[in-house]
Amino acid sequence: MGEPSTHDAADSALDSDVDLNIDLKSVPMEEVFHVLDCSKAGLTSAEAARRLQTMGPNKLEEVKESEIRKFFLFMWNPLSWVMEMAAIVAIVLDNGGHKPPDWQDFVGIVFLLFVNATISYLEERHAGKAADEIMKKLAARARVLRDGSYKEVDAVQVVPGDIIAIKLGDIVPADCRLLEGDPLLLDESAMTGESLPATKHPGQEAFSGSVVKQGEIEALVIATGKYTLMGHSCHLTDTTRNPGHFQEVLRKIGNFCFFVILVGIVGESIVMIVQHTPYRTGVENLVILLIGGIPIAMPTVLSVTMAIGSHALSTNQAVVKRMTAIEELAGMDILCSDKTGTLTLNELTVDINLIEVVSPKADKDLVLLTAARASRIENQDAIDKAIVSMLDDPKKARDGIKEVHFLPFNPVDKRTAITYLTPDGKMHRATKGAPEHILEMAHNKNEIKKRVHKIIDEYAERGLRALAVGYQEVPEGTKESKGGPWEFIGMLSLFDPPRLDTGETVLRALDLGVAVKMITGDQLAIAKETARRLGMGTNIYPASVLFGGQDNAKKMGVDEGELVEQADGFAGVLPEHKHAIVSKLQKRKHICGMTGDGVNDAPALKKADIGIAVHNSTEAAQSAADIVLTAAGLSVIILAIITSREIFQRMKNYTIYALSITVRIVLCFFILLFIWRYNFSPFMVLVMAILNDGTIMTISKDKVRPSQHPDSWKLHELFALGMCYGVYLAVATVVFYWLMHSTMFFEEHFHVESITGDSRRETAVIYLQISIISQALIFVTRSHGFSFMERPGGLLVLAFIIAQLIATIIAVYGDWGFANMKGCGWGWAGITWLYNIVTYPPLDFLKFGARYIKSGKAWELFMDRKTAFTRKKNYGRDARQAQWAVLVRPNAQRRTSSVSSANGIALDQPEQEAAANARRRAEIARVAEHYNLKGHAEAVAKFKELEGSNEKNQAV
Repeated sequence: MGEPSTHDAADSALDSDVDLNIDLKSVPMEEVFHVLDCSKAGLTSAEAARRLQTMGPNKLEEVKESEIRKFFLFMWNPLSWVMEMAAIVAIVLDNGGHKPPDWQDFVGIVFLLFVNATISYLEERHAGKAADEIMKKLAARARVLRDGSYKEVDAVQVVPGDIIAIKLGDIVPADCRLLEGDPLLLDESAMTGESLPATKHPGQEAFSGSVVKQGEIEALVIATGKYTLMGHSCHLTDTTRNPGHFQEVLRKIGNFCFFVILVGIVGESIVMIVQHTPYRTGVENLVILLIGGIPIAMPTVLSVTMAIGSHALSTNQAVVKRMTAIEELAGMDILCSDKTGTLTLNELTVDINLIEVVSPKADKDLVLLTAARASRIENQDAIDKAIVSMLDDPKKARDGIKEVHFLPFNPVDKRTAITYLTPDGKMHRATKGAPEHILEMAHNKNEIKKRVHKIIDEYAERGLRALAVGYQEVPEGTKESKGGPWEFIGMLSLFDPPRLDTGETVLRALDLGVAVKMITGDQLAIAKETARRLGMGTNIYPASVLFGGQDNAKKMGVDEGELVEQADGFAGVLPEHKHAIVSKLQKRKHICGMTGDGVNDAPALKKADIGIAVHNSTEAAQSAADIVLTAAGLSVIILAIITSREIFQRMKNYTIYALSITVRIVLCFFILLFIWRYNFSPFMVLVMAILNDGTIMTISKDKVRPSQHPDSWKLHELFALGMCYGVYLAVATVVFYWLMHSTMFFEEHFHVESITGDSRRETAVIYLQISIISQALIFVTRSHGFSFMERPGGLLVLAFIIAQLIATIIAVYGDWGFANMKGCGWGWAGITWLYNIVTYPPLDFLKFGARYIKSGKAWELFMDRKTAFTRKKNYGRDARQAQWAVLVRPNAQRRTSSVSSANGIALDQPEQEAAANARRRAEIARVAEHYNLKGHAEAVAKFKELEGSNEKNQAV
């Protein structure tokens, strides 16, 4: 619980006569006020500023890490270790032959390491500053009593002696003692590890970082910042960092490169032993594999790409709190979305004409007034605001009464209530809330049950939420008494209109392979009506089919996982149900996103692969989420999905490129050594790495076309593609060397000077050939179709031009004896460029072939076109039904086709199963509605036609 001195230091600004060894957690409240030199009227702004200056801001101590240590940590990773090993080999082992140690390669490797570390360090600093700016937008706020009125300030400005107001969903900003009011339910698991919420009564302490699960109350701050229990615990405990998924991916990619290099080293060593290669030459050949085979820039490029992407997401109103959430958002295939505020506007309206009076003692005006009295007139939620605004004058909600006690809404009772006194001194209570809960309290619930349910159903059929209103007298005259019998006096209808863009947004999500499931606490009929209006599937179930009840799925023998997967949503959902729904989807191997806004949504947001706190969500929800939206609506999420896929596409493009270069370097120089005993220059490989890897970082801002289906790190596929490209490039270089070294092909056809036997000029030519085609590979990996048909980013093109222009000049004019390289002249440079231009297009066809084999379509052509052998569900009946649904809706077909073509979707592109099923259900629901309405209209027209003919006959 912390030392007594935990709160002593918070009181250094107090009178010297006061005993500062007092434990403020346990002494009487009067003494706490005395010690802190404050009152229930709060502090003045001047006094608060003075205490803030003395005590410091209300935040935990930050351990400042040495900037020099930060810089050198960028050289402390497995990929850098290999380069550092190469540097040691170059300066220590690469000697002999009457030559000094290979200091040129050593200096070059160290320079490359420093350049890479510098770029990483600067980018992380920039990203860190950007993240700090973003997090300021999400900084916790606190309502404090200053200068006699409540005002909202940043939580870091709270000081000991402040009076604060905390309510449902708030995170307690500092250690405090609770003042008068109802008991508070607090989640203290972050401090105590206790999973169950703790009930805190007036006078007890609430710890900083606790989450308010129920109730609202005022409290007196007794400790802030490092003097709180959380600050004390953080000071004593060393935090540990677990490697994230991104680091795990980097580790596996590094292991692949290490394995390829190790195989190359072993192979070359055997060949050199057999060929009796001189010691120094042999060491240099091994250094080539270490330098050229390691994608030293990979951690930097991928980290920079994610940092830039995170900033791009923030500009699109999606603040990323966990960087690796970008990967998971790109791979998300199911989004469980709240209805209120996300699919709808969360702008409730009350229709006075639809008010239903249940009690004979009431009328519509009394029902509305009673509901307004059971509402807050300050700090209102959407329901309170809608009801009070329907009065002629909002002040009428409190006219003629004296508020004694107000019960705020909580997820358990699902109602609000006010206890008040009338001028005659009598005490009364008014309540509003969920009809089922108010009905259960009513004294005559059995008599009115059928009528109440009928009203609820009638409202629901029109897409309206029902709100019940109750009233009771309290003859005992105390707020704690139970009071007399409750009277169910009437019901109000609440309408929350769908967002205008939600229908198109849902279709867009389906086009992206993301199935949207509606998760709502409203009645089933309301959920279905809203889904119908939004153009979603109406295959929505009540939560009872999963979580109890006579129609429980388990009792009916239905697989719950498949039920959740095939459903378009669930109604009557409680917060704890969301966690279970996410868990069942994850067990079905889906990457699941969950939106939420309330304190009770926090467990589901943490459980989901991507927890998304929607606009205006509680601090607890924002704390648990991976992404926080700063604008309302589903369209923000869809935009974030597209942006995350662009980011992921850039990372994947570079990864395939880097893996290919590792394979091509190792295989190419092994073959050249094995067949021709050709020894390349380690320094030229180093020059190539500096130029190509240095400029390839511009891929972080490349213009890419995002994947039209969920994407993820399928490393085995990336390794396979890297092997294919690497082998092809290695073979292309080997063929080029054969033509140059063992034939007179180029001399005869292009009339250039022969360089056969001149190893220095051959090195220049091979260097240029490898440099050009290797970096040109990035244009192949970044494209979906033919690389010359998809315009790359301007920076990437400029980087390629600059790097290869420098490489060409070096190859033409360079004369570096230590690197065994001499300029080859413009003739051979032109031949090298021409050869690379000729060998470049097959890379696209290689890409198409690899992806075609990977997709399995070759097998599908043989099997799935044969109905008897098809692997499709129900022998393809569902697919044919979906096709029929599209064909009979030409408008929808045109719209879908236009959206698809605009997004660059191939018509035969395989769609994610979850999204495809959701699309099919939505189409069938629309078609069914269309034909029902059409049939009804035709029937009416036919009836009128018959009726008219009968009248005509009678007239005749």
